[in-house]
Amino acid sequence: MSTKVRVTIWNEFRHEKKNEAVKKIYPEGMHAAIAKGLTGAKDLVCRTATLEEPEHGLTEDVLAATDVLIWWGHIAHGDVKDEVVKRVQQHVLAGMGLIVLHSGHYSKIFKALMGTNCSLKWREADEKERFWNLAPGHPITEGLGEYFELPYEEMYGERFDIPEPDKLIFISWFEGGEVFRSGCCWDRGNGRVFYFRPGHETYPTYHDANVIRVITNACRWAARRVTLATDKAPNSPALETIQKKAVKFGRAGVLQ
Repeated sequence: MSTKVRVTIWNEFRHEKKNEAVKKIYPEGMHAAIAKGLTGAKDLVCRTATLEEPEHGLTEDVLAATDVLIWWGHIAHGDVKDEVVKRVQQHVLAGMGLIVLHSGHYSKIFKALMGTNCSLKWREADEKERFWNLAPGHPITEGLGEYFELPYEEMYGERFDIPEPDKLIFISWFEGGEVFRSGCCWDRGNGRVFYFRPGHETYPTYHDANVIRVITNACRWAARRVTLATDKAPNSPALETIQKKAVKFGRAGVLQ
């Protein structure tokens, strides 16, 4: 891995082009706002990619040069090509980190890595959200207190149809009464996955210092530690001499 964490921020970039309210908050796109927020971290170097680029901006070369991929999607999950999803999945299993934000819970890549429907309850009502820090010693919560709040966010409620997290980092409470597992970690193959809940497009969530701090910390935690492809099952020669046996068995003759 390079001395700096190489981050690619992927955004479908649809809401910002079609919705004036969203464009007012994120005139250059949510991906640009996140990239700007991450520039304060000298150990991160960022690039962006969007849905309309060739291969959605996630070519083999781009992913090979990415230590952490950040994913935001909402209204265009179905437009993401399956071959690109498979490519991203294999890079995660080989060692690339993945941070999935907000409505990316319904993305093809998150569902593929979770193996569940990833469904949940929701409500858009300008509610306060309080994030309780359940893991004050974890790298993702470095620099945070017991909790932090967003004055306005979309509500996500349980039950969140995901596998049990390897580590639960945050649980959110909403003004309307619901709670939600809003910061979840998993190991997948040689890679790490972090789901972070906030980021509804009509609120200035990605201008919030605490949200940017969490994403920055998560980039460091999820960063590629090794690159070891696992999509092949090669026939392996013996390291030591295998003695001939007095018995003889057949061979299936199948090469994987």
